Amino acid sequence: MYNAGGGRKSPPPIEPMKENMNPDDTQLSALLHQGRVSPPLPPRFQESVWRRIEDAEATVPSTPGLSWLDALAALVLRPRFAYATVTALVVAGALLGAHQGAQLAKQDAQARYVAMVAPNALR
Repeated sequence: MYNAGGGRKSPPPIEPMKENMNPDDTQLSALLHQGRVSPPLPPRFQESVWRRIEDAEATVPSTPGLSWLDALAALVLRPRFAYATVTALVVAGALLGAHQGAQLAKQDAQARYVAMVAPNALR
């Protein structure tokens, strides 16, 4: 891309794109639809899809290698049970926290009562 004088040639000018396309052209539209490739589905495609869905929703098989904890985790981590599991764990945590807080408050109240009744006996 050099000219005879050793200098660089300039690239050819870019021509603007011709705007002769009509979006309502029925012949062009039909030709484009004919050129669209839609590969055929494999044989028994729909059956295999439904079988995979049913297998995913089936209960966890009892395998000798899996412990009861692994089976429980597999069941709980399914999308159907995940939200219910999280909700149950949050409620259980809140209830256990409230129970422990009540026990701690009771012990604190008992210690303050003993300190008021017999302030020098425990020191």
